[in-house]
Amino acid sequence: MVFSLSQIGSIVHVDEGSTWSSQKLKEEVSKRVPVLHQLNVTRGSKVLICHGGSIEFFADLFAIWNVGACAVCLNPALTEDELLNVAEFAEARLALVGVKSQVSDKLSIPAICAVDEVRGLGADLVSLKMETSLDDAALMLFTSGTTGIPKGVVHSFRSLLARTSLNYQVIGGQALDRSLCLLPMHFGHGLIGNSLTPLLAGKELYISSGSIVSLGSHLGDIIDEFGITFMSSVPTFWKLAAKASSAPKGKSLRRVHVGSAPLSSELWNDIITWTGTRDVVNMYGITETANWIGGFSTSCSEPLDGAVGKVWGGNAMVRSSENIFCASGEGEIIVQSPSLMNGYYKLPDLTREVLQGGWFLTGDVGIIEPDGNIRITGRSKYQVNRAGIKVHPEDIDLLLERHHEVYEACAFGYADDIAGQLVGVAVCPMDGVTIDLRALRKWCSSRLVKEKIPDKWFVVKAIPKTERGKINRDKVATYCLEGNDTLDD
Repeated sequence: MVFSLSQIGSIVHVDEGSTWSSQKLKEEVSKRVPVLHQLNVTRGSKVLICHGGSIEFFADLFAIWNVGACAVCLNPALTEDELLNVAEFAEARLALVGVKSQVSDKLSIPAICAVDEVRGLGADLVSLKMETSLDDAALMLFTSGTTGIPKGVVHSFRSLLARTSLNYQVIGGQALDRSLCLLPMHFGHGLIGNSLTPLLAGKELYISSGSIVSLGSHLGDIIDEFGITFMSSVPTFWKLAAKASSAPKGKSLRRVHVGSAPLSSELWNDIITWTGTRDVVNMYGITETANWIGGFSTSCSEPLDGAVGKVWGGNAMVRSSENIFCASGEGEIIVQSPSLMNGYYKLPDLTREVLQGGWFLTGDVGIIEPDGNIRITGRSKYQVNRAGIKVHPEDIDLLLERHHEVYEACAFGYADDIAGQLVGVAVCPMDGVTIDLRALRKWCSSRLVKEKIPDKWFVVKAIPKTERGKINRDKVATYCLEGNDTLDD
């Protein structure tokens, strides 16, 4: 087995109060291996894991890897049509479901609950010895397209081992002693960064299957009860937790990561105050790089919008609009890393677009300083071209969220016959606040250059997010432009 279980850590489910020791986890993996073998799951097979948020998830995952197969981790909330589409696209051989999962009888492959299959089996089973290469496909995560052509990011055993090893080297064993993961297991932030990193280092992992609202409201109590030393989540979660939960009193947190979406310096400072640690790190992570690739800590510096530090164990450059690569300057951020994906499953043209000469073209726009520190300023796909002037909507988001009446903001581009594109923005007010859009626009005008001032302003009750906690900019634009309260100049 490429992933050795000899040093695997333990797992605690904070909601259920259940604990699997390292030995228990190894026993459960050992029971599952013959079951997979009987169902013709071998090296290179694709196995869907259709459940998450449980300790059993990890036993299923490591059993799949034990036989050299590839785990395809899915959102348990997929609709029937989405599940059927992904199963067919991935050419899966088997689907593993949770105890209470209901899977469509239209699924053309076997669907089993591994917990039921291994119930009653002894713990002295010997794992099968499978020939596995480090470069074999180990994990497939979908970043989009479950209703159309899925975009499946494929990682090898090599890339996952490289990423978790680099994470451990940078974060350190003391910080990872007791890690809390409140994120789903079907995307890289939760699975690779927040779970596999401590588990493969022999540390204790604490997980929960609760909702972001319920968890955020008593996060301080969870941290104190279990003496959590490390955790990572998205800015949206931290906005909720810092507002709804009392701060932890035990001072156990040693390091905190925030990632998957832009982090404002104001929220950054709020997290520092709430957690009681200065080592709060704004992370740069992409599914295609096995999530975390770098981070900027405020342990010795002050928060800075967009700062993500240096690449961990790799290189970064900027690519200009003329396709010139430079070690420093401004442009599209491109990276080299031992944790790069194999590619997008069955999408060779798209893979060639983003993997060029050993570099991954991230699509993120930013600045690399001469000392190698990176600052992300936006996404190239959302960059607004306003009569030749490039506007990054993320800059507008972060500025508006500094206003005392604004809880969240989301800027976007929309078509214009004369300028090509103009800028719109949706703002979500703080609780009990009625925003005066004209006053807010005036406030914004004194802090932004004229070209960046939004042309249309909207007040919304909430800013929709993707399942990864990122602002759904396309959805916001569509919702606002279809007709809601607005201030037009």
